[in-house]
Amino acid sequence: MSWPVAGTLILSRQSLQDKQELDSFCDALIYIKQEINDIEEGRMDVRTNPLTMATTHSGTSYIQANGTAFLWDRQHSLL
Repeated sequence: MSWPVAGTLILSRQSLQDKQELDSFCDALIYIKQEINDIEEGRMDVRTNPLTMATTHSGTSYIQANGTAFLWDRQHSLL
């Protein structure tokens, strides 16, 4: 993935990626853009929305020391 010119994005397929995987990635980008539009147009709260509440943690980081899962209290996309 590269941004050779402002406002553009180039995706180059790796040998192990099929078209379906690239299509899924593009669908996710389109959905993220829709979420941005929803925030800008007031359909989602500016402070509590899937973009600002997103996390980069792995699934195992939601397991407490006693083996139970933390309560997930954040909004999320349904993609």
